[in-house]
Amino acid sequence: MENDDQSHDWDLVIKGRTSLFDVKFSDLWHYRDLLVMLVKRDFVSFYKQTVLGPLWFFIQPIFTTLVFSLVFGKLAGISTDGLPHFLFYLSGITAWSYFADCLTKTSTVFRDNANIFGKVYFPRLIMPLSIVVSNLVRFGVQFLMFIVVMIYFKLQGAHFSPTYALCFFPFLLLLMAFLGLGIGLIITAITTKYKDLTFLVTFGVQLLMYATTVIYPLSAAPEVYKKYIQLNPMTGIIEAFRFAFLGKGEFTMWGMVYSTTFTIIVLFIGIVIFNKTEKNFVDTV
Repeated sequence: MENDDQSHDWDLVIKGRTSLFDVKFSDLWHYRDLLVMLVKRDFVSFYKQTVLGPLWFFIQPIFTTLVFSLVFGKLAGISTDGLPHFLFYLSGITAWSYFADCLTKTSTVFRDNANIFGKVYFPRLIMPLSIVVSNLVRFGVQFLMFIVVMIYFKLQGAHFSPTYALCFFPFLLLLMAFLGLGIGLIITAITTKYKDLTFLVTFGVQLLMYATTVIYPLSAAPEVYKKYIQLNPMTGIIEAFRFAFLGKGEFTMWGMVYSTTFTIIVLFIGIVIFNKTEKNFVDTV
């Protein structure tokens, strides 16, 4: 009886075969200190050898917004729903960049961490989660810049105002994070076997941006294409983001329900595929 009681005193049990749906979410909480350490590592390792350091948080969205304002606002004359060009494009870029960063960096998590995964046990889902959290720091800095720009244009007399949809902002942030995470998990699982697909990720994300209302409002899209643009789950999220802070955009409950449902399905599929692939990916990477 004494041996039987001792057999139940283990803190961790590693099994060779587990169910496809056995994700062990409780392990994520037990390894929360590792999550914090990985977030710090991502932040420090990316910027410690750069000249401008965290200033890149500001430089990239500012220059991208300036180019969009010139090309699409001034030269192409695309409507911005009456908003100042710089403010309109910055709002879309701020939301899109967080989603895109979560997707692209998660899509290579197996390849980038193959050596670590093959040496020591920890819940593998910690690694992509750390990417989502570390990108949240970057989003926070860019979001503050967006708020400052919004205040500046308001003081200049621009006609816009926040709406009741501001209460949905934390939920919109979760949707952006989980959607990028889910798609990234699916891609990283596929690229363990088909490595050349990694070259298509950055290009594909760039194309997907033009199928989202980042550089044009949904109201300006031709009716024949509008229904296809709305099939992109990020369209509803970005439109809701603009409506919440600027009072412009087509914010509908149908769009929110669709984006939420799509995100939940993609995240579930991504976690299941990731959970299956991480058991034997070392043999193929």
